[in-house]
Amino acid sequence: MRITPLSIKYYTLFKLPAAYFTGVRVKSIDEKQCTVRVRLNFMNKNPFRSMFWAVQGMAAELSTGALIMHALHALNTKASMLVIENKATFSKKAVGRINFTCIQGEAVLNAIRVAKKSNASQQVLLHANGLDDAGKEVSSFSFLWTIKVKN
Repeated sequence: MRITPLSIKYYTLFKLPAAYFTGVRVKSIDEKQCTVRVRLNFMNKNPFRSMFWAVQGMAAELSTGALIMHALHALNTKASMLVIENKATFSKKAVGRINFTCIQGEAVLNAIRVAKKSNASQQVLLHANGLDDAGKEVSSFSFLWTIKVKN
């Protein structure tokens, strides 16, 4: 399966329904970056009329995880992947449309190549920043992923 915004939309519907029904969608993906968009709506708002922090986390994690899936597909590699650490900071209320972008495609490709050569799991720290429509940061996430190539 090619990794495209549409294929990931169907993937979230069947494998990550919480992300799908809260409006988390991949806007664009290539070998260098992935952008995920989520808009404030009834399903993802908190009592303070802003986006629930966990929805932001799902969007941020998807921007990093989809980038890994894209790289695995590009390198024709099967691997297991797992988040082993997560950190987040929140700068302001998330209202409207928020875009989370991870721009570390090269780091992901390098980690997978090393994992293939060494046959050992590799860790890669990926960052995703959430920006509102005005370009102001609302939140920032870091995910430490471990990638182990399957034989």
